[in-house]
Amino acid sequence: MAKNTLILYYSWSGNTKKLAEKIYDQIEDSDLKAVEVADGTFDDDQYKTNDIALDQIQANSFPDIKLDNVDFNKYDLILIGSPVWSGYPVTPIKTLLDQMQGYNGEVASFYTSAGANRKAYVNHFKEWANDLNVAENDSKIDEWVK
Repeated sequence: MAKNTLILYYSWSGNTKKLAEKIYDQIEDSDLKAVEVADGTFDDDQYKTNDIALDQIQANSFPDIKLDNVDFNKYDLILIGSPVWSGYPVTPIKTLLDQMQGYNGEVASFYTSAGANRKAYVNHFKEWANDLNVAENDSKIDEWVK
């Protein structure tokens, strides 16, 4: 039986959005929603944006997000997409994960541009997810798509 799946993503440059849409097209009866931030939260320059995000992490001060009202518990599985910045998920994902505390289903991450920081990204995602039920192996996305 297929899992009732929600795909959430934050995309700074459009790459994560493209991947999220590709996954959405593959998972029957899934829902797709973008996580957004207020204009001016990040810079148009990727290096300045990376520095802004690192400052947010250092200060433990994460940006507010814009997301339609979502009843997370109506889903069995929530896939969360993010670019990788300095080995971390983007900071709006931390805000999202904080808002999801209490969700009882399974959470898995997908990402773009991980490069050599894949392991760091996965570790930070799990840390930020706190008490959420994070899938151990992000390669399971291939199984869920089928």
